Amino acid sequence: MKKVLALTLAALAALALFAGCSKSKTDPGTIVVGASVTPHAEILEQVRGLLKEKGFELKIVEFTGYVIPNTALEDGDLDANFFQHKPYMDNFNEENGTHLVSVAAVHYEPFGIYPGKTASIEELEDGAKIAIPNDGTNEARALLLLEAQGLIKLKEGAGMTATKIDIAENPKNLEILEIEAAQLTRSLSDVDLAVINGNYAIQGGLSVGKDAIAAEDKDSLAAETYANIVAVKEGNEDTEKTKALIEALQSDVVRDYIEATYDGAVIPKF
Repeated sequence: MKKVLALTLAALAALALFAGCSKSKTDPGTIVVGASVTPHAEILEQVRGLLKEKGFELKIVEFTGYVIPNTALEDGDLDANFFQHKPYMDNFNEENGTHLVSVAAVHYEPFGIYPGKTASIEELEDGAKIAIPNDGTNEARALLLLEAQGLIKLKEGAGMTATKIDIAENPKNLEILEIEAAQLTRSLSDVDLAVINGNYAIQGGLSVGKDAIAAEDKDSLAAETYANIVAVKEGNEDTEKTKALIEALQSDVVRDYIEATYDGAVIPKF
């Protein structure tokens, strides 16, 4: 009997520990959001007043990479994060055993091809160097954009999981360099062209409307697939904090700010 009681108490303790670990560690009156510096943190700054009206203070934690804002969310140090698209989040969950879910789409950032040593696609010489993001979903997206410009042809069915090894035809013998997304703008002086994520292009002073020599179409499959989302840890989809954050980020205040600020480099998706 004592052994059964001990086992029962141990099970209850374990359940309590698990429940405690799954909860956010943040203050009940504060919404803590992890975000990329541009444009996500800038967009979040616009909703402080809206959240204040709902009884919440907003704390923005800025990140320059893609990994820590997800692990911090999983660990309960953040209430939400706002920097990624769903394919990246799903891939991250699969590779890291995390339990993050999308609760809202906010905007879309078109990928662009930007000139480095070569000014246009037509001027590319045989063996030219093209830099692309080195993380899974973004690499595929970059390759699809290169394919859309007729520079390469991917194996049939490669789609959103394409990598360099899926290049079936490369008539110009282009050298595709996989580089960390955050470093792509700095690589421009060393390569002929670079395919750059929207947020890092903005951060590097580039405009998809003025500087890119090709870009994803706003009505393309990529625009639907790669919308930037608000993510929370599974189980927190319907909390008051989450509801307030979604309503604020999908408000006219945010729509007007995006359209007035980013010259087509950021497009509302609500």
